[in-house]
Amino acid sequence: MKSKFLSLIKNKKELIVLLLSIFLCLVSIKNPILNIQKSITSYMFVVDVSQSMNAEDLMINNEKISRIEFTKLLLINIIDSSECGSFFSINIFAADNVASIVEPVEKCKNYDELIDTVTKLEWRMAWKGNSRITFGVKSAAKMQDSLNFPSKILFFTDGDEAPKVNAINKVNLDNFSLGNELIFVGIGGNNNVPVPRYNSRNMLVGFWGMDIYDSLPGATGSRSSDSGKDEADPSVASAEYDRYLSKLYEDYLLELSNQIKGKYIKGEFSDSFMKNILKNKPVKKIQSEMYLERPSVFIILLLILFLYTGSYLVTLLNRFLEKISKS
Repeated sequence: MKSKFLSLIKNKKELIVLLLSIFLCLVSIKNPILNIQKSITSYMFVVDVSQSMNAEDLMINNEKISRIEFTKLLLINIIDSSECGSFFSINIFAADNVASIVEPVEKCKNYDELIDTVTKLEWRMAWKGNSRITFGVKSAAKMQDSLNFPSKILFFTDGDEAPKVNAINKVNLDNFSLGNELIFVGIGGNNNVPVPRYNSRNMLVGFWGMDIYDSLPGATGSRSSDSGKDEADPSVASAEYDRYLSKLYEDYLLELSNQIKGKYIKGEFSDSFMKNILKNKPVKKIQSEMYLERPSVFIILLLILFLYTGSYLVTLLNRFLEKISKS
């Protein structure tokens, strides 16, 4: 039965190619759309811009830089290390919410826009001085849902919440459904350092004092303050012992990531960090449309090529296999 079928194909191959070509021509004229699911490389950057991110406890080229500047360099490094076809969105976190700056765009077509936006990130973008990371996590998830574009959420923060989490204000994240799409990237050093305080012109006027944090422990301003409209000479710590100290709260970020079944990676310039980031692609797939006109024409050309060169190709293949067997 099999030999008869192969013999039929061999004797009627011109007719078979003709019929298939006619069918594919009709398909290309109709140009139907095939809906497919495909994996993509897409990252949703969420950058903490609260003023604790101004603390300088990280080193680049033997020079101290702030956490926010370190974060910006990391973002640029991630963008540069990714391939064309990768998508990025840029968002900022402050208080209890996440705001979108750039919606998902393809890297190579929008490279200048992405880099320019990253370099301009700063603390004055924050609309409030407090910082509630758990609320920010929920806000980031809602934003991703509204965009309807699956992305791996990279949350860059030092974990310095304000007010500090306690039994009263703790947010329940047990039913958080996007944990597998979120990675906390810890930014900062392990030792306590003072938090610089700037005025509205972004000029350093001193350091935040302990008394300023009485109502919001760990905060970078009062709950009602507008960080972009700070007074010319805001109050600062009167002495070194009076300064509020901040560090990377790594244990807290690890606790959060375990609670939501997410991941935690400490931000650093290393090959292992970059591999960890780039290998984490969104779990969800994107809905894509494929037009069948071009594939149909391509298959027709292959059929014609096979019709007139098939015997020759088979002969070459047999000779090649004979040489391999003899050697």
